[in-house]
Amino acid sequence: MTRGERKVIFASSLGTVFEWYDFYLYGSLATIIGANFFSQFDPATRNIFALLAFAAGFLVRPFGALVFGRLGDLVGRKYTFLVTIVIMGTSTFLVGILPTSEQIGISAAIILIILRLLQGLALGGEYGGAATYVAEHAPQGRRGFYTSFIQTTATLGLFLSLVVILLTRTLTGEADFAAWGWRIPFLVSVLLLGISIWIRLQLEESPAFVKMKEEGTGSKAPLSEAFGTWRNGKIALIALLGLTAGQGVVWYTGQFYALFFLQSILKVDGTTANLLIAWSLILGTGGFILFGWLSDKIGRKPIILAGCALAAATYFPLFNMMTREANPALYSAQQNIPVTVVANPADCNFLFNPVAPPTTVSSCDIAKQVLAGLSVPYRSESSPAGTIATVRVGTASVPSFNAREAGAQAVPLRAAFVRDLTAALTTAGYPSASNPSVVRMAHPFDIFREQTAVIIGILFILVVYVTMVYGPIAAALVELFPTRIRYSGMSLPYHIGNGWFGGLLPATAFALIAATGDIYYGLWYPIVFACMTVVIGIIFVPETKDRDIFAEDNR
Repeated sequence: MTRGERKVIFASSLGTVFEWYDFYLYGSLATIIGANFFSQFDPATRNIFALLAFAAGFLVRPFGALVFGRLGDLVGRKYTFLVTIVIMGTSTFLVGILPTSEQIGISAAIILIILRLLQGLALGGEYGGAATYVAEHAPQGRRGFYTSFIQTTATLGLFLSLVVILLTRTLTGEADFAAWGWRIPFLVSVLLLGISIWIRLQLEESPAFVKMKEEGTGSKAPLSEAFGTWRNGKIALIALLGLTAGQGVVWYTGQFYALFFLQSILKVDGTTANLLIAWSLILGTGGFILFGWLSDKIGRKPIILAGCALAAATYFPLFNMMTREANPALYSAQQNIPVTVVANPADCNFLFNPVAPPTTVSSCDIAKQVLAGLSVPYRSESSPAGTIATVRVGTASVPSFNAREAGAQAVPLRAAFVRDLTAALTTAGYPSASNPSVVRMAHPFDIFREQTAVIIGILFILVVYVTMVYGPIAAALVELFPTRIRYSGMSLPYHIGNGWFGGLLPATAFALIAATGDIYYGLWYPIVFACMTVVIGIIFVPETKDRDIFAEDNR
């Protein structure tokens, strides 16, 4: 690897790390952001709005891919991903100085959502530009290895955001962090932005793009050419369904859903859960480089599809083992203490939210949502129409309530229902809280207790699956499309696969848990899409490792 090639990889990767850092800060601090920018609502509702604002960033990523993909194919890779990082870094910094809703009212929430949308649009253009730029600098037979460094950036950005948040919490204390310290990680991004801009300004345009411009073979309408004709459009569709959809759900399961499962389902405290994930990322990040390098030897397709297949085959036993190790008292109660929701099936709806939505008014929905939040599995039993749902715990029965009929009394009635249900569960044998003696990390190096080491080992396996599907994906996508439409062509399927299929995973998984009463049922979401990708990938996805990406049409 020459000095110039190392510079290209470093500059592209470092800037992308900072951009992912900016993007993940919001997700890590969603609860605090909800309290500061949606404080005019009750706690449940403000959390919903905070999570919906977070989801908005995922949903607009494909539109960012279209906007900046077109720009990148028309004016160049370098300048386009320079623009994206400026938008991303500036938006993140502005969140750090944005007045709260107590200071400027609803305007705070509106501005926050606008900034979040700008973050998502910028990220939609950043990844494709960085991956294309590095791949077009890489020598033949080394693209998987070179682009694998870009693949580490999402994990490193998540890790960096966790480290900065943990450090700031430690230095300020929890009270000050909740009051004002949460702004520090957002403000720090302006330093990262300055470094990234300085480094990227020193780069030259990619040789493939320069060659295309000199020969006059560039596309005048890259979006129409990439997606408006079946010849190219089918490649984007195959890339989505046969590569990035499965890659996206495996990636989000290993890094996001695992964190959600530890905190929300297993009741592990936030600091410990973040440290467990951080250690698994430290141990597993080298896998991106390993599998990127290996894909240059044996191909992109077998590694990505093997990662999807292994994940689908082992998610259930791995998450079951995680439950048993992280909270054995809860695991034992889940196995031995039957809980039943007795309700009219017509009153039970599909709850597509990780917290209680304001439209959750039926007594059945309220009962199921509360049980899911308490990590209590249950089975359902039908009751006649017009009856209020009840939760049967052993010999005790706790009646739910209808929020619409309760009107202004809905909030106190909900609090009373949660209190009574929790008491009934505790009396029956459910733990009142997670067991801190089993898994609790007081500091980052508190990893040598048996249960802690086992959980990190499980999370490490999940991260290995992530590295298998994600390490070679940039090279595979770059090689599928010719230079003239490469930025546009690869960006859209990548961001639909990751932003939509992956980004919707936590909310969908929780909805499946609440609907079925099975804390593992949400895993069917990534398993189904991973299996779909394996089947479609085997049949339709070509192997691309030996393609000449400098050819006018590399197919």
